[in-house]
Amino acid sequence: MDYLVGDLQGCADALERLLAEIGFSASRDRIYVLGDLVNRGPDSLGVLRRLRDLGDAAHCVLGNHDWHLLAVAAGVRPRHRSDTLEDILDAPDREDWLAWLRRQRMALHTDGWLMLHAGVVPQWDLAQTLALAADLERALRDSPPREFLDAMFGNEPFEWSESLAGAERLRFTLNVLTRIRFVTADGRLEFATKDGAEAAPPGFTAWFDAPGRKTASTRVAFGHWSTLGLLDRPDVLGLDTGCVWGGKLSAARVDGGRREIVQVDCARARRPK
Repeated sequence: MDYLVGDLQGCADALERLLAEIGFSASRDRIYVLGDLVNRGPDSLGVLRRLRDLGDAAHCVLGNHDWHLLAVAAGVRPRHRSDTLEDILDAPDREDWLAWLRRQRMALHTDGWLMLHAGVVPQWDLAQTLALAADLERALRDSPPREFLDAMFGNEPFEWSESLAGAERLRFTLNVLTRIRFVTADGRLEFATKDGAEAAPPGFTAWFDAPGRKTASTRVAFGHWSTLGLLDRPDVLGLDTGCVWGGKLSAARVDGGRREIVQVDCARARRPK
């Protein structure tokens, strides 16, 4: 059985409860974690340990918090007051964990689902999304971490163009796959608004409602948007239900054309920052 799992953010206890709730067996089942494995919760290292111990039964895409950890470790971004990354950063085998993260994916396509952390711009179809994600994965895996990560953070370019190249193309890809919420029909991003879909700024829509979206015929599963809550539509699944903020950890069984939502409470509540 295949399960898609929303943002963990260091909530190792909730992950254990979820695995128990679904009766997960690493010899039979697979989980696909939709990014933000770490940060803000109490046990980021515990989450990584559990996922790595599951071996080929666990598949992960990276989210913005995971990239933030890599950038902090490389010395190109400061720690935030609300970060809870010390257990990884201070671990004697931290380089092994950072290398494991750099080998994770940016997008996956299986069981008819495109899986990513945040979303896509309307101009990308399935094939282009996967190709751009693969380019970013290779660069993260193969480039010197400090130089590469230093070039990846920033809001610009704000708008998609096929002419984007080099670091700008990779940075835009990263921002879409890990940060997008609202977008215009021509692929312009907006990062300031973090409320639910009804709070779209003038001229913008939630990315999954963008007119002319080329992935409209592809089922898409994502996390990232805790203020959106559970979004369970035939064409899109939003599974960030704010576990680390006192909400729930959500999973969706999606194999064989079947869909079943499973949720467990998170033991620790934090205020969003």
